[in-house]
Parts: sequence; structure tokens; C-alpha cells
Amino acid sequence: MTNPATGVSSKLLLSIGIGVGVTALSGASYLYYKYWKDNAIPEQWQRVGTLEMLEFFPIKSCAPLKFPEGTELECEILGLRYEGCRDRALMLVDKDDVMITARGYPKMVLINSRLVTPTKLEINAPGMDTLELDFKKLIEEAPGRDIHTAVFGAKLDAMLCGEKYDKWFSQFILGQESGLKLVYHPYQQPLKPIDKDLAKEPHIKKSDTGAFADATSYMMMNLSSVDDLNKRLPRPIKPIQFRGGFYLKMDKNEPYAEDSYDWVKVGNEAVFRRVAPCRRCILPNINPETGERDPENNPLKTLKTYRCFENNPSPVLGIHLGLRQGGKIKRGDVVYVGVQK
Repeated sequence: MTNPATGVSSKLLLSIGIGVGVTALSGASYLYYKYWKDNAIPEQWQRVGTLEMLEFFPIKSCAPLKFPEGTELECEILGLRYEGCRDRALMLVDKDDVMITARGYPKMVLINSRLVTPTKLEINAPGMDTLELDFKKLIEEAPGRDIHTAVFGAKLDAMLCGEKYDKWFSQFILGQESGLKLVYHPYQQPLKPIDKDLAKEPHIKKSDTGAFADATSYMMMNLSSVDDLNKRLPRPIKPIQFRGGFYLKMDKNEPYAEDSYDWVKVGNEAVFRRVAPCRRCILPNINPETGERDPENNPLKTLKTYRCFENNPSPVLGIHLGLRQGGKIKRGDVVYVGVQK
């Protein structure tokens, strides 16, 4: 039958409709396949080195946790976990609930901690009495309210820990009885939105943002890259100044090889996706043993001479990772990169 208004056969219209539908379905299928292929965990891996160092920071901007050699850490969606303690699940804010870090208060790097039971953290600093924090009791003893804060503009809620913690940190950092508050991330999933500067990265997910981490819950440093940087500096620095979680010792000395990594596996279980380069600020300029800034603004000044890209003034060293398969890891584990088919 022919439509009198158009003069077009009904069969022709039906054929066109079917063709358009098939084309749309084929296009959608192709896009789904492309997405699946791009995000599928590789089946083949190539060894590149071993996990020489493994760092874990219970309190944002403070010293790393001390734990026994051979200790296995869990890689989870919020970041590394050791017993009842998570990486960067504690953070300090000022009286206006604004995050503070060692960038503005370098003495923070002198605050160290160790886990004395599966849930109890012992916190120490020069000239201060030991402060104990039990994660198991924290929610029961805390004031019972959240505050609204942010990590570099990325807004989220956090739980107040209580006045005894606020007083201890205020005394050490400010030399006052008050002014700072310790907050905790008690939630099981990341709350923090993706940093606006990272939103353009194609592989980053909201689940990669961690608890109170600057950008993502995992970061890897290549020790060959740090060695190459040290050759350019008037005084060598320690890798810990970059505050990475994973420190890769390469089988072959290849500085900056990490720039080209896509998929990374640590040990036999944990799999990560490279989601962004790590752009550096003034924090690595702070000596972790003295809590003092480098008088010549290094290593940041030197990094800026050869590691700035895409017209961005912040130099790159290290890579941000997103967890794609959880698992246990420990120092000495083999590190692999995914092999493209």
C-alpha cells in the first residue's frame, strides 16, 4: 500500500525503519564491546620489578604507619587497610572545618603512629604524651555528628573524633589548646567527588577517590625516577617525601617508565588501572625527619625544569591508580604491567 500523502510504499517505510533500528543496535553493540574491551582486565602480564617499599598513612599529611616486615595489607576500594586501620581515613581541619595539611603546617610530618592492637592506634610526636585512638570505640565515643569539609574543593562529610584528640593536635601543631579538629571517614565507600582537574581523565571513576586522599586512593612511584631526579639535585632526597603508597624497584633501570603504564598488578591478586599522572606541589620539599622545608624549594624547583607537560605548571612524578581487583599485597611482591594484545 502507498501512503497518499507521501507517495511512499508502506513496505519501503518498514524496510527503512528496520534498517535504522539495526544500524542503531549495531552501533550500540559496538560501543558496548569497545567499552568492555577497553576496561577488561588484561589476561597477559609482564614483570617489571618488585614492590621495594609500601607506605601507609593513617592520618593525612602525617608520618607513615610502622608495621612489621612481611605484613600483608588489603587493597580495598577506600585504599590500603591494615587490620582495623585504613590509609588516610583520619584528617585534620581548622576551626572553620577547612582541611589542613603539611603544606601549611610542616610539623605534621613528625606525627607518627603504630597499631598496637588490630584496632588501636598509638600516636606520638616530639614533646607530646602518647595519644591512643581505638577505631572500634571511636564511633561509640565520638560526638555523634558529621561536619561538612572538602579535600581541595571536593566536598564530603566527615565525623568528628572528639575534644581530647582536637586538644592534642592543636597543642602540637599550633601550640594552643584548641583550633584544630581530628575527623574520621567511617563510611564504607568513597564520598569525595572526582577532582575537577582529573575529571577529564578517561579511566578515572568516582570509586577511585578514596577516603581523604588528595586525588585517588593509590599512587605508585618508580624508584628509578627518584634516582634520576636525585642526580639533578644539589642534595638527594628520600622517596618517602613523595608520599606514595607503592614504590617500584625496576628489574631494569628505566626512569619514568611508569608514565606509559596502563594496567598494573601487584602480587598475585591486586589489579590497578593507571587513571592519571601525579602532579606535584610543595609537599615533597618538606624533610620528613626535621619537618622543615628545603631552603632552595627542591625537589619541586628542579622537577619544574624537565617534568612539566601540556602547559601545566605542576610537574609530574608518579602515577595515580584506581583499584580494579582487590587483594593482599606485601613488600617484595612482584609488580607486573598489562600486555596489550
